[in-house]
Amino acid sequence: MHRYPTVAEVTDSARRLVSRFPGTCRLRRIGTSRGGRPIQMLSVGHGPRHVLVVARPHPDEPVGAATAMALAERMARGEGGASRATDLTTVATNLTTVTWNFVLCLDPDGAALSQGIEEATAGADHTLEGYYRAAYRPMAAEQPEWAPIVSRQLPESQALFDVIDELRPFLQCSLHSVEAGGTWVQLTRDLPELAAPFHTSAADNGIPVQHGTFDALYWENPAPGIFILPPPDLTDRLAAGSENIALSTWCAPPRYGGTTAIIEVPLWTTDMADDPTPHPDPTAALRALSALVLDGGRQVTAILDKARAFLPEPQDSPRGRVLEWMADGLYDLVAESWQPLATDASHPLTTAQICALDIVARRQPLRAAGLLHHLLNTTPAPTPPTLHHDVNELLTTWSTDFKSSLRLSRVPIHHQVGHQSRTVLTAAGAALNVVTA
Repeated sequence: MHRYPTVAEVTDSARRLVSRFPGTCRLRRIGTSRGGRPIQMLSVGHGPRHVLVVARPHPDEPVGAATAMALAERMARGEGGASRATDLTTVATNLTTVTWNFVLCLDPDGAALSQGIEEATAGADHTLEGYYRAAYRPMAAEQPEWAPIVSRQLPESQALFDVIDELRPFLQCSLHSVEAGGTWVQLTRDLPELAAPFHTSAADNGIPVQHGTFDALYWENPAPGIFILPPPDLTDRLAAGSENIALSTWCAPPRYGGTTAIIEVPLWTTDMADDPTPHPDPTAALRALSALVLDGGRQVTAILDKARAFLPEPQDSPRGRVLEWMADGLYDLVAESWQPLATDASHPLTTAQICALDIVARRQPLRAAGLLHHLLNTTPAPTPPTLHHDVNELLTTWSTDFKSSLRLSRVPIHHQVGHQSRTVLTAAGAALNVVTA
């Protein structure tokens, strides 16, 4: 596998699977996006219990679609538990017991705006710079899984809520990827049987386990890389801006006794992601990272200020809306949320945790620079060459520094898919064991 599949390619693959296994597979439209695009779900099997796998909840995270189709193919062929099968995964992949449901792309509008990310990340020589030039990630209020926490009910969100209400899955797997770092899983309840196979799979695929992550620093952490979502009343343990996370689509399956697993795999790894040793000077590191995200935000916003006269109005431009949202306090929110960490002696930060925050500090301005680069290159109005030069220089400099500072190494796509697939299978077995115990 040399590149990630597009939404059209995934849909075509699903149709072919239905044609090959008409008694086992079904494809149906479960909703329609804001832009009128279909939201498709492929179901494999006829069991009374359900697993729900959600691909591409974020359009700049393309690995989930490849994972979903790899799993669907294996299920249809009767090979679901063939790789390192356990008694748990064997039961979970019995299609007379469990139906597997794959939402092929939760955000098709966002995926259309990220068109080109598949080619930008193809082959052995793809770069962070190429990724950021192609990637599109909507603002929080336009992310289907996340929008409900800010009281924004998108049709994509409603489609997923409706499917959860219909199927009452014992497990929902939300397939995510991160630009850099390690792999981790966030759960709405602990699944003790997941940890050991998860660690084995990560090692087999050459992916470090993330010991501490930016949005779950102080969540319950029963094993390396496994984080448990805090109860709704413990908002002090949540990342800034996620205080109403109980309203998200992640927290819908628990209403029916089910579990949600958010499974993250990196596109690039760093050897610092799994370093649990205490950081030698976390206060200085946090001060430097706060300055890094604020300075990056200021630089890209300064170019945006000069470019606004040539760009479409934000209400007419999804990328423009993201840029204005980021300029309107997001960099400050990120930096300010880290200040209490510097004085909290009860939670000394590790090298891996500082690494996770370092990734956030670098990626926020880079995302903005990539969006601005795309807008400048696609706007009908002539734009000054200096603006193109300045934003291109930021993209090149920041991407190069990102790679060298964190010693990044690319993860082959088949390793990302292999690890994420195995983690889904193990989670399904563990979650089924919980509901049948």
